[in-house]
Amino acid sequence: MTAELLRPPLFGNHIHSVEFRHDPLTGVPCRINVRRAERLGEGPTPVDPDEIAGDPRHCPFCPGNIEQMTPLFPQGLCAGGRIRRGDCWLFPNLFPLAEYHAAATLTSTHFLDVDQFGVDMVADTVRATQQFLAAVLRRNSEARYPIYLWNHLPPSAASMVHPHVQVLVDAGPTPYQTRLLDSSLEYFRRTGSSFWEDVVGEEKRRGERYIGEKNSVAVIASYAPQGNREVQLIFRGKSNLMEVGEAEVSDFATCLVRLLRGYAKMGVNSFNLCTFSGPLGDRLDYYSLHAKLISRPALQPFYRNDTGILERFHYAADIELMPETVAQRMKASFEEDGSIDV
Repeated sequence: MTAELLRPPLFGNHIHSVEFRHDPLTGVPCRINVRRAERLGEGPTPVDPDEIAGDPRHCPFCPGNIEQMTPLFPQGLCAGGRIRRGDCWLFPNLFPLAEYHAAATLTSTHFLDVDQFGVDMVADTVRATQQFLAAVLRRNSEARYPIYLWNHLPPSAASMVHPHVQVLVDAGPTPYQTRLLDSSLEYFRRTGSSFWEDVVGEEKRRGERYIGEKNSVAVIASYAPQGNREVQLIFRGKSNLMEVGEAEVSDFATCLVRLLRGYAKMGVNSFNLCTFSGPLGDRLDYYSLHAKLISRPALQPFYRNDTGILERFHYAADIELMPETVAQRMKASFEEDGSIDV
């Protein structure tokens, strides 16, 4: 469809093309207008990293601080209370959003730009994640739905500049995970094949959105993206995070690092990454573990987005104030106006 307007200052005729798309599996819609990238303030703004990064001496994720300033897992979950793989330290999230919620450092370096991450950094966080998931399952066999996510820099809703990922494990799937699993099963029953294998084959045949493959991991640009510059990394023949072996971890890390370098060339310096895993312990022929990567607004000083990956993809709001508290505090304002019943 097209939208027409008279644009200032000369008020000449201005036509926009708007394309409506729906995800071929879930039906989730999106609207695309490429001219929106012309909006004021959309371009990257040079920012001094030191202005954003702050003093690493006060960062709990930096060497010298991490063992004194990060929490420990309860006794019995993992030896020593934390998990260590290379430069990666994995420990409980200080402000959890799940019964099992961990944070994990990617590097000992306090600040890295998107094109400075290495394959080993990413791979070590995935291996530490798998060790954490195994420990969780030993304690609670019903905690089978993991999310591995990476919010990089404040525009992605990251509260810490030091590069880190998070891992959440729940007894049930998020609304979006449920939708993915149900839609994948319905497609399999209807066609007799896996949507994920079919979509990789079809995108490779068309060549319009196919980016490349590294052995077990295929990379495509999403047909109906839910975020800007959205890219999917699809694991071939693996349905959950615990099925992924050493070779697949390396393939994933290699592809992700190349994508981040691509983002840097586009002027992107903040992003979200999230995996969408099937339930641990189940081998699902109709489903493929995959991840989505999206860019976020350009880095600005003194700014942190309040919308992260849980809101963007999982339809699960991250709330920090109880509704009852909001009502209590607002009620006082209403009580000041005698014309309002309270």
